[in-house]
Amino acid sequence: MKLSHLSETLIGSEIVKLGGEIREKIRQGQKIYNFTVGDFDPAIFPIPRELENEIVEAYRQHFTNYPAAEGNLDLREAISTFLREREQLNYGLSEILVASGGRPLIYSLYRAICDKDDKVIYAVPSWNNNHYTHFVGSGHVVIEATAENNFMPVAEDLKPHLKGAALLALCSPQNPTGTTFSRQQLEAICDLVLEENARRGEKEKKLFVMYDQMYWLLTYGAIEHYNPVSLRPAMQPYTIFIDAVSKAFAATGVRVGWACGPKIIMDKMKAILSHVGAWAPMAEQKAVARFLHNKPAIDNYLQQFKGELELRLRNIYQGLQQLKAEGFAVDAVAPQAAIYLTIKIDLAGKKTADGRLLETQSDVTAYLLNEARLAVVPFYAFGADKTSPWYRLSVGTCRKEDIPEMIATLRAALKKLS
Repeated sequence: MKLSHLSETLIGSEIVKLGGEIREKIRQGQKIYNFTVGDFDPAIFPIPRELENEIVEAYRQHFTNYPAAEGNLDLREAISTFLREREQLNYGLSEILVASGGRPLIYSLYRAICDKDDKVIYAVPSWNNNHYTHFVGSGHVVIEATAENNFMPVAEDLKPHLKGAALLALCSPQNPTGTTFSRQQLEAICDLVLEENARRGEKEKKLFVMYDQMYWLLTYGAIEHYNPVSLRPAMQPYTIFIDAVSKAFAATGVRVGWACGPKIIMDKMKAILSHVGAWAPMAEQKAVARFLHNKPAIDNYLQQFKGELELRLRNIYQGLQQLKAEGFAVDAVAPQAAIYLTIKIDLAGKKTADGRLLETQSDVTAYLLNEARLAVVPFYAFGADKTSPWYRLSVGTCRKEDIPEMIATLRAALKKLS
């Protein structure tokens, strides 16, 4: 049956495919160390109790009708205050747009800015930029980020591609890598964008930056989060922030996100979403508006939540470093932020105990799942080269007591290879 060109050419998700295999193994009674999902197990990481109580109370007060298309006034006021106090960002109410999480905001941003065949620049590995670019029919300009730069794009790699581009998609802390921009890296990129926009004429479309900072409150140790507008105030007319309660408060299912940027772009995104209907639920908006003013609750939650996440990330990192010291072909990038650890499992070309050759990285991924019972997402699922030996490991559903056992099981699987 012939359908639209978009539906005929849309690429299926490698993560969804892997998830199906994992569910089937669990259904068969196997224990799988599942580190694939960018989500949280509420039994391990519940949302803040104060936010939960506010949601329940909002429903009891019968906030069950349609919210305002741009987001309720009280929520946008709370977001404005929250950003000003926490990140020294100043956005008025007309420069804030609320939706049901980050995804519809990203989609509407692509729709508002990008025309067919416009150039969209994004680094890989990165989350879903390849699919959003395909949705709007724009041209893909793909920058392969490297381990030497912690898989973050750098100015010298971006510079040759900025001329004529409509959108530069950036994310920090990065999904899938859990790594961040340094101050110097981001300043250099901002300076390139400002130079490019100064070069363009008044009637020429400017180069805009989508800055996805969904994980910005989850940084560890001495790592600091930086954003374009704070570093270079002249970037404010060209920067659109994507943010939400989803990750910082383990509230992925609460579905409250926001974008901040120039009013003209927020208005166009609002118009697009008015036809899609991707509004955050009324009760959850009321609850988040109240919660964002509760500074002690936020601080207490983040202190405990970040501590538990960092403990898991560092324990797994140390376990992998021990395997590396034992001579196995594994490695990891030290934890910086988010809920992700970037790990390397370089087994292509090895043979299994029964003589099968792990010819491709896809074979390696399958071996990890079948022999080590370890489920992690390959970077090639995020647009990286098919031969990349790097993976995303997510600790959102990780139990601390499973980590030593997981490392031991992985060690046993690695020992079987020759």
